[in-house]
Amino acid sequence: MLKAVTNAVLRCHNRPWRNVLLCQQIIASRCYQDTRKFTSSDSASDSQERAVENKTTVDNLYKFSVNIKKIRQLKGWVLYKDVTYVEETANILKEMGASDVTVANILESCPESFLQEPTEIKTQKSIWNLVCPKDRELVSLIEKFPDSFFICKSPTTQRANIKYFQDLGLNNKIVSRLLTSAPQIFCNQVESNKKVVDALEENYLSLGGKRENFKTWIMKLISQDPFVLLKTTETMKENLKFLRDLGFHDEKVLKLLSKLKGFIFDLKTDTMEKGVLFTKSTFSCNNEELRDIIMKCPALLYYSVPLLEERLQLLLREGASINQVKECPNVLELTPQIVQFRARKIQQLGRTIQDQSLEVLNGTKKDFEVSYGKLQVRKERPIFNPVAPLHVDE
Repeated sequence: MLKAVTNAVLRCHNRPWRNVLLCQQIIASRCYQDTRKFTSSDSASDSQERAVENKTTVDNLYKFSVNIKKIRQLKGWVLYKDVTYVEETANILKEMGASDVTVANILESCPESFLQEPTEIKTQKSIWNLVCPKDRELVSLIEKFPDSFFICKSPTTQRANIKYFQDLGLNNKIVSRLLTSAPQIFCNQVESNKKVVDALEENYLSLGGKRENFKTWIMKLISQDPFVLLKTTETMKENLKFLRDLGFHDEKVLKLLSKLKGFIFDLKTDTMEKGVLFTKSTFSCNNEELRDIIMKCPALLYYSVPLLEERLQLLLREGASINQVKECPNVLELTPQIVQFRARKIQQLGRTIQDQSLEVLNGTKKDFEVSYGKLQVRKERPIFNPVAPLHVDE
C-alpha cells in the first residue's frame, strides 16, 4: 500500500500543477481503499473459500444487461459473495429515474454497489439529497462517481459536514462537487475540518484579507482543491514565514496563497530554497525581479531543480532565449511533450518561437488553439500597408 502511494507521488512530481489535483485524488483514493468496507484482501480469501460464483448474482446481472466479463476482470471477487442485492440496487436506481443503460453502467463500474444493503443505499441517498434534491441529477452524479456514493460509509459525519459547509457559505453545487471528488473529507470529524478552515481564516486575516471576503475566498480555494482539508496547518505557517522572509509583502503573499492552493501545505523549505537559487542564477535577477518571476510562476517553489533544468534546456533547444523565459516563466509549467508539440505547430506556419512572446505556448489546450488561430490568420491575411506602391497595369 505504502509503495503504491509513494510511486503515485513520484509520478505527480513530473506533472504540471494543474494535474496535481488529479494525482491527489488518485493517492487519496488508494489510501481510502484500505479502510473501506470491502477490500481486495477480503476478496482474495473469499474467492479461495468458494470455488464457484454465486449463480443468483450472475443471473441477476445478466438480467440487467451487465457486462459480467468486465466485472470478472476488475473485481471478480464480488461474484463469490453469498449475499448480494443486485435487483434491490437496480430497483432503487430505477425509482430515482435511472435508465436501463445507466443502471448497467453503475453496476459494472462499481460492483460494490450491489453488496450494499438497500437500507444503506437509501440512507446515502437521503444524505446526498441534502445538496442534490432532484433524483435525476443525483443519478447522473452517481453514474459519474459511483465509488464516492456507494463506498463512503459514515452517515453521521457526512450529515454534520454537509451542514458545516453549508453554514460556511458553500452553495450546494460546490458541496456536491466535494462529495463526488473528495468524499474522504466528509468522513472526517467536523472538528478536524473546522480546525483547518479556522487556520486558513487566521492566516488570511493576518495577511490583510478582509473578514467579509473570507467566505468567498475559502469557497474558491476549497472548490479548486478540496484536499486542503486533509492537511495539517503547521507546515502552512512555516511556508508563509519563508515567503515573508523573501520580501513578499502581505498582499503578495495572499495572492501567492491563492495561486498555490493546497501546495502551501506541502511545500518544503529546502525545495523552495533550491528553487530560489535556481531562479536567481538562471535569470541573473535581483530580489525584486525574483519576486516578480515567482508571482508569475509559483511552480518555481515546488518543482525540483532537475525538473526545471530539463524543461529550460528543452525551451532553449527549441530556440527560446533566457530572456524570453524570464519574461514568461510559467512556460516551465508545461511538459516537454506539450512544448515540442506546440513548437512544431508554430513552425508549420513558417514561424519560430524566438521571434515572438512565449505566451503563445502557454495556457490550456484551448488557450493554445486560440493563439495558434491568430497566428494562422496573420499568415493567411498579411497586414495591409497603406503606403506600399500598388502593382497595377499601365
